[in-house]
Amino acid sequence: MKTSLSLCAGLLGLAVGYAHAGTGGDSYNLVEKGRYLATLGDCTACHTLPNKPLFSGGVILDTPFGKLLGANITPDPVHGIGRWTFEDFQKVMSEGHSPGNKRLYGAMPFTAYTKVAREDNMAIWAYLQTVQPSDNPVETNQLPFPFNIRTSLIGWNLLNFTQGEFKANPQKSAQWNRGAYLVEGLGHCGTCHTPKSIIGGDDNDHFLGGNNLQGWVAPDITANPHSGIGGWSAEDIVQYLKTGANRFDIASGPMAEEVEHSSQHWKDEDLMAVAVYLKDDPKTAEAPKALAANDPTMVAGKAIYADRCSACHVGKGEGVEGLFPKLAGAPLVNGSDPASMIRVVLSGSRAGSTDAAPTAPAMPAFGWNLSDDNVAAVLTYVRNSWGNAAPAVSSGDVKDLREALRTK
Repeated sequence: MKTSLSLCAGLLGLAVGYAHAGTGGDSYNLVEKGRYLATLGDCTACHTLPNKPLFSGGVILDTPFGKLLGANITPDPVHGIGRWTFEDFQKVMSEGHSPGNKRLYGAMPFTAYTKVAREDNMAIWAYLQTVQPSDNPVETNQLPFPFNIRTSLIGWNLLNFTQGEFKANPQKSAQWNRGAYLVEGLGHCGTCHTPKSIIGGDDNDHFLGGNNLQGWVAPDITANPHSGIGGWSAEDIVQYLKTGANRFDIASGPMAEEVEHSSQHWKDEDLMAVAVYLKDDPKTAEAPKALAANDPTMVAGKAIYADRCSACHVGKGEGVEGLFPKLAGAPLVNGSDPASMIRVVLSGSRAGSTDAAPTAPAMPAFGWNLSDDNVAAVLTYVRNSWGNAAPAVSSGDVKDLREALRTK
């Protein structure tokens, strides 16, 4: 536990300020509960820049409409939330309104956080009061006109937001309901993994069905056996979230960061609850027909795979568990959007390191010596071999993403 004077003062204040909430003055337990809940919600992802004070804000969130910045949520009275009350914080979480009735953009996932129980919000609030204040000023709204006009959010909310705490399903087990509460609420998994409408709202008819996010694909995590995680066991899901890798996949990009900062620290019972929830609703969808092995693109891709990929991913895409992802039957490989695969081939990738798996495996970049046609061919081959079946990758897709990466 931190020993700064500010923390001691904060705890003393909490002991008085939260006694009325039935905590019996046990502010330490309340703060520790809030610390864990803030980890479940991965608050660090949007509110903490590398090597900057915790929750001091400034993380750039690229949206289709422009840039938003994660706010300073330290208890600084000028640039943070030091002048807020708990009720102000509750309105942010449950309604998407900050003090002054300022409407928040959906990049702050209040559409999921509205499901968080009030008592859990109180614990998170208690924890935030103990964080070291930071005077870092953050101008959160950097959207261009007309998207920077917040009155437009009145209509957005009418179309995309349903307020209300999570209600348990009495037909399901306590474990399933805990998993649903985490996935749909604090975990806000749908914020990344659910497709978006043209105005940026969740397409909940395809909840968790996969989404392109800042040039990465947040894959289908439904129980679809072809493009989702239907072939994963509950234990596979827990292992992936705990270590960043399992026998099917290795986390990369934003998901590697989520594992590193959040899910590796979850309690095992919460990870298993999430797995039980995700596995409960098997989706059935007709898989596409794979390209013929004698298709010219497949022939070219097979040769490139044998030369550049098979040493690590093995001849039939088996991979090496914990080191090199399995490509045969992998959800990301079978998904409709190949953006993450293209990106990894062009730029390489390094998995996040965790306490359980401190050595992070890496994939080298091949963009320097594979042409757009080469990358398209090898990925088309991978996506249509060893039981996989997915749309072919075009050289135009590769070219566009290569240019986008160069721009960044």
